[in-house]
Amino acid sequence: MCWTEDIARMVDISLCLRQPSWMVDSKRMRITSNSRWLLSAFILLCLMNQVNSQKRGAPHDLKCITNNLQVWDCSWKAPSGAGRGSVYEVCIHNRSHSCYKLGKTNTKIPTLLPGDHEITINPLHDFGSSISKFILNEKNVSFIPDTPEILNLSADFPTSTLHLTWNDKGSVFLHHSNVIWEIKILRKENVEVIKLLTYNTTLNGKDTVHRWSWTSDMPLECTTHYVGIRCYIDDSHFSGRKEWSDWSPLKNISWSIDPDSQGNVFPQDKVILVGSAITVCCVTQEKVLSAQIGNTQCPLIHLDGENVAIKIYNISVSASSGTNVVFATKESMLGTVIFAGYPPDIPQKLNCETYDLKEIICTWDPGRPTALVGPRNTIYTLFESFSGKYVRFKRVEVPTNESYQLFFQMFPNQEIYNFTLNARNPLGQSESTILVNITEKVYPHTPTSIKVKDINSTAVTLSWHLPGNFANIKLLCQIEINKTNSIREVRNVTIKGVGNSNYPVAVDKLNPYTMYSFRIRCSSETFWKWSKWSNGKQYLTTEAIPSKGPDTWREWSSDGKNLIIYWKPLPINEANGKILFYNVSCSSDEKTQSLSEIPDPQHKAEIQLDKNDYIISVVAKNSVGSSPPSKIASMEIPHDDLKIEQAVGMGNGILLTWNYDPNMTCDYVIKWCNSSQSKPCLMDWKKVPSNSTQTVIESDQFQPGVRYNIFLYGCRNQGYQLLRSVIGYIEELAPIVAPDFTVEDTSADSILVKWEDIPVEELRGFLRGYLFYFEKGERDTSKMRGLESGRSDVKIKNITDISQKTLRIADLQGKTSYHLVLRAYTNGGMGPEKSMFVVTKENSVGLIIAILIPVAVAVIVGVVTSILCYRKREWETVLLKHWK
Repeated sequence: MCWTEDIARMVDISLCLRQPSWMVDSKRMRITSNSRWLLSAFILLCLMNQVNSQKRGAPHDLKCITNNLQVWDCSWKAPSGAGRGSVYEVCIHNRSHSCYKLGKTNTKIPTLLPGDHEITINPLHDFGSSISKFILNEKNVSFIPDTPEILNLSADFPTSTLHLTWNDKGSVFLHHSNVIWEIKILRKENVEVIKLLTYNTTLNGKDTVHRWSWTSDMPLECTTHYVGIRCYIDDSHFSGRKEWSDWSPLKNISWSIDPDSQGNVFPQDKVILVGSAITVCCVTQEKVLSAQIGNTQCPLIHLDGENVAIKIYNISVSASSGTNVVFATKESMLGTVIFAGYPPDIPQKLNCETYDLKEIICTWDPGRPTALVGPRNTIYTLFESFSGKYVRFKRVEVPTNESYQLFFQMFPNQEIYNFTLNARNPLGQSESTILVNITEKVYPHTPTSIKVKDINSTAVTLSWHLPGNFANIKLLCQIEINKTNSIREVRNVTIKGVGNSNYPVAVDKLNPYTMYSFRIRCSSETFWKWSKWSNGKQYLTTEAIPSKGPDTWREWSSDGKNLIIYWKPLPINEANGKILFYNVSCSSDEKTQSLSEIPDPQHKAEIQLDKNDYIISVVAKNSVGSSPPSKIASMEIPHDDLKIEQAVGMGNGILLTWNYDPNMTCDYVIKWCNSSQSKPCLMDWKKVPSNSTQTVIESDQFQPGVRYNIFLYGCRNQGYQLLRSVIGYIEELAPIVAPDFTVEDTSADSILVKWEDIPVEELRGFLRGYLFYFEKGERDTSKMRGLESGRSDVKIKNITDISQKTLRIADLQGKTSYHLVLRAYTNGGMGPEKSMFVVTKENSVGLIIAILIPVAVAVIVGVVTSILCYRKREWETVLLKHWK
């Protein structure tokens, strides 16, 4: 459009030239020509100006950006042909109708409210340019934050870590917004981007300095590292386009080699995790020819100048001395050591307890070995949170599967402890925690200094030392009581703890003159763990009067003139001391006779007595006193003839049974001896109550295959009567010899043999029979093979009548050799064999036949020969006739 202010003024002028109607009539003729000319000229000028304006154009391409969301920075392109010093009037058509006069093609305007806004840009004093109208909305505005500025870039060379700081200039922004910072890491002289990382923060209305760190996989000494930063602000109140800021200027970190140095290898003495990768570089002014880890060659990575690096992947566990990395130049060898291991495992089985309620001991299992030793070893720190105290533990070496321990001093009046055990090495850390009431975790030391003091023969005072301050708790202790050939006895006692560590306890119900072994262990009454058992303390209790008299028996001598008294030594629990001697006496209605003291260990006495009835008394004496007397009658009650019975044992004993006899008023006595002993025989005896009907006879002296004589006596009215006589074996065995046998008679068809009994000592069981074998056979050519195998040529006779001592074998052949074998057997098995060879006599009828047969054969042969000769001549005559 060409409707400008100039045109408007011209129209106004044109209107002013028009006169009212009452004037037009009077002057029409006079002014018509002038006014028409002037109006035409002005309109022509306007049209020319409008044509010229269309040729120059108007401001266009309005663009607005904002850096802080408070001011919009708008710019546009000037009309073509506009001068450099053009001045523009920019108006915002809103309620305030703000206008700004600018000498440039951009302007800063305050942030507009949401919605569409009309913006006009009028080139002033630029004849021929027109006004431009624009509709501006926040959605058409780009939000591009200011370029960030790095405040500082520093490096921690030992850890290859970069530290970056910058200011977010958050005070400029009115709203809280999320910010994404993009950080780029560049490397080497040619500035290669090796990493793009993001870092998130929040604007909080004030300037905040942010710190960010990054660890390089390549040591910072190897090459120059550069860092740049830009940001993106995500303001939820802004609806326009949001864009990244420009990158900040780069800052760099570099390390310079000493000109006098041949070079260095980085990192030095690095500790890394097993299985990870590491970059090792050599910074040198010489050309590196090769590099290797251990015995493995590695390809070189070229860096700035002559610097090189190698990349090591999946590194294995190092030896305790580490793994060598070596770079070779023409003139030298440069290297470093790598230690590959593991971070500390979580401490296993953490347990805290106390020995003495003075000091706490915490133990744990370190778990998996780290393979790191020396200064790289795991350091353990035990921290107690209630007191704020800690103790530290460090081992020089870390053996496998070893439990570690730390001691922590207890605090007065503190029972609850909250422990944290921290494990740390160069590769990481771990921890375990435990909460304990220490009075419930008492594991006392081993009791020591055990002492025993007599109270009497059946009681002692036992005392011991237990270090620790247990005055505020009770102790539960166990006393182990051992005596020879007895079951172990354990007694529990609860005692109040003390501070002086000494504890006495009375132990009763003991046996006099008995060797005991005492041991003690203790715990707290609430019980956590028993202490270890103390060393045993041996102690012999004092003597007491013997509690019983000796077990006695008597036997008349073989001539019936002397009575032999036997007694057994008292068991230790009845002797109650060392028996010094025995007193033996005998009494009757007429007199009493005493023998002199018989010293132990003699347990036999012989008294010459007549056939009167006597009562024998035996008393055992020790240093304290005499036992009650043991009495036995000398009287023998006659008995009927008894049949000797047989018995075989079972296990280690022989079972003996009898019928109940109400006439037996005292007791039964069973005595036994080896059958080969001379009479009177006595190996041992046993007494059983009068109401018994059986007993098992047992003795350590019993042996298999030995015959024993056993006698059962019953006591009636102070006299003993023999009731049964038994022979028996604890176990039968096979005989060890064969019966001796001889040939009593032979004939042409039979043999009579006779044998002897086997002695009892060699029989070794009750004889059950004989086996007799016979077969044809010559001496030294025939052997009895497999006699029991059922061979048809072997004849067997089983003789079960053990009283039989002869056997006639009939139906034999005359003048024939026979092999004879004889064996005896018991229930224990078959005995060895005894054999001989016997030839039967010649039969007389057979001899005559033997003579006649050869004569008859000779006659028959002569007759046959004569017949054959005659027939031969006859055949010859026939043949001659035929040929003729």
